[in-house]
Amino acid sequence: MKWALLALCAAMVLTPARADDGYQLWLRYAPLDKAASARAGDIGSEVVTASRSPTAKITAEELTRGLSGLLAKKVASGDAIRSNGAVLFGTPKDSPSIAGLALPLERVGSDGFVIKSAVVKGKRVTVIAGNTDVGALHGAFAFLRLVQTGAALDALDVVEAPKVKLRMIDHWDNLDRTMERGFSGFSIFNWWELPGHVDPQLVDYARAEASLGINGIVLTNPSGLTTAVSLTEPWLKKAAALADLFRPYGIKIYLSARFSCPQELGGLKTGDPLDPQVRAWWKAKADEIYRIIPDFGGFLVKANSEGQPGPQDFGRSHADGANMMAEALAPHGGIVIWRAFVYSPKPEDRVKQAYNEFKPFDGQFADNVVIQVKNGPLDFQPREPFSPLFGGLEKTPAGIELQITKEYLGFEIHLVYLGTLWQEVLQSDTYAKGSGSTVAHAIDGSLFHNKLSLIAGASNVGTARNWSGSIFDQANWNAYGRLAWNPDADARAIAEDWVRMTFTSDPAFVKPVIDMMMQSRETAVDTMTPLGLAHQMATGHHYGPGPWIDNVGRPDWNPTYYNGADKSGIGFDRTPTGSNAVAQYHAPLAAIFADPNKTPEPLLLWFHHLPWDHKMVSGRTLWDELALHYARGVENVKAMQATWARMKPYVDAERWQITADFLAMQYDSAVEWRDASIAYFQSLSGRPLPHGVPAPAHDLDWYKAKRLPFAPGNPGKTASPFRED
Repeated sequence: MKWALLALCAAMVLTPARADDGYQLWLRYAPLDKAASARAGDIGSEVVTASRSPTAKITAEELTRGLSGLLAKKVASGDAIRSNGAVLFGTPKDSPSIAGLALPLERVGSDGFVIKSAVVKGKRVTVIAGNTDVGALHGAFAFLRLVQTGAALDALDVVEAPKVKLRMIDHWDNLDRTMERGFSGFSIFNWWELPGHVDPQLVDYARAEASLGINGIVLTNPSGLTTAVSLTEPWLKKAAALADLFRPYGIKIYLSARFSCPQELGGLKTGDPLDPQVRAWWKAKADEIYRIIPDFGGFLVKANSEGQPGPQDFGRSHADGANMMAEALAPHGGIVIWRAFVYSPKPEDRVKQAYNEFKPFDGQFADNVVIQVKNGPLDFQPREPFSPLFGGLEKTPAGIELQITKEYLGFEIHLVYLGTLWQEVLQSDTYAKGSGSTVAHAIDGSLFHNKLSLIAGASNVGTARNWSGSIFDQANWNAYGRLAWNPDADARAIAEDWVRMTFTSDPAFVKPVIDMMMQSRETAVDTMTPLGLAHQMATGHHYGPGPWIDNVGRPDWNPTYYNGADKSGIGFDRTPTGSNAVAQYHAPLAAIFADPNKTPEPLLLWFHHLPWDHKMVSGRTLWDELALHYARGVENVKAMQATWARMKPYVDAERWQITADFLAMQYDSAVEWRDASIAYFQSLSGRPLPHGVPAPAHDLDWYKAKRLPFAPGNPGKTASPFRED
């Protein structure tokens, strides 16, 4: 009997959570555990507001939904405080009670909020206040996060405002619902049903984005050949239906604009930005858009890059092109977001090209233009230095573009928490105005006193039931939004909030899973591109290893170009003896990056071509260190598998299983990366493997010939993760 009772108790403790397919994201609002419930006390007895706007209605619904779930009781809403523990939200304009508290709302702008424990009409209440209803909505989500994560709620005094003005999600979605680098199904925007029917899933999408403080969504792919069509009247009316949905959540819509629209849609013979007819066409188009969508945000433009048309086709500059569009949007308050991801027609180091094309025009762009710069000078690699444009554009707002969808980091399959990558970039010091001139301060406008500031993330959201293809890719969406609100936020603290909201607050689960997440990005670097290597993925879909690939397409877009590996050594010389890309950085970085003995080892081969026997900090040779990094990547994935196996008692079966399946695939991929990369580089170096590194399972020719029937994440596309098809 005794043992039967103990077994029953153990089963009760280890019973997994209820079935969960991941659809609810971090807004699950599962009942609090006993300790957190006790800390909450009587908070959440009712929800009170005097506001009557559509946004206020959404806020009341979210608070009642969230508190009812978290507190495991029915929470009602009303317009008068009746009990201790009430949650009062709104603006001073609508609520005399909030106005009478003299809250520091002058510090929070239009999007920020104050959350404060107070006494109103003799009752203990929690006040959530903003200068606008959208600010109060953001505060409501922040309050629910505090409740979800078990924070102390009896003496709240929170004052928050976003540090970045434009907090954007860029959908690389095509009008036919396919997605560029989309690994989570099809686009959530079903254009053929619009404007007559708006999918209810989009309401939950809007809730999720509003919970992060996102205030702008680009609906269309800047690379898509159909973006010209999206600016025609029928499609603008479809976009207007989405704008109507997102508006109460504080979100404006933006559209990608194809530079050749005057020719493709207007029948003009030229798209020259200085041509009067072209300028008139864009002004008329802007007027039409704002008649249909009065609060339209503006255009995202990819020009003279990857075959896209642009002002250089007519002998004009990026500034000429951007300013023409900005002139058309300015009377309506719209902005132009001009991407700096460009290809120069000149044969020079690829990583220098964006700086070379945009730095000469610094200060020549209109006031309503933001230059959107990728976090690194190449292309969303597992690790690369920050783009020198963040310290170089001193008179023009430079927004940062981050990739939430993991194009080069294992698609939706690999568990890679990107919060650490983004924090590394944002906290990098540009030295543009001396020490402390971080990328975060450059992009939030404080470093150069810019009126406009922007952070954009390439979306990983699709029609997959769990939104992002895997459960842990939801963490990247969440971390992006939190860092967009505050680029100085801590990646570990964000991860802890996400784990507690998404899974459980049980310490036996929280710490090991956070530790796993925090080392996962470094594991990806070791697996794919250690010691500053870059773009070693197979060209095309970018999933598996292909460091031997050469002479495919442009000569400056191949793995062999970037690794520079030969019999003498490995790496890309970007010092004054090479491409001199180091000169684009401010002192003292230029000198640090130019010296292999001072360059941080994680970036060593990005800036230097070094002999295989170059002595590393560890005392080992460069070859031994490189091989050991690849081996460590495999061992770390194995450790992640072991950690997740121990978490099975704390997670519902469906979410545990998909993560376990993907970790098994990630392990196989890590082994392939290790063996294929070592086989290639060893064939060049001729060096023996260091102790502890297993010999590749096959010879180099086997890896070069290996093919998959399709690229993971792109069903039906015949491709190989090892060479271009």
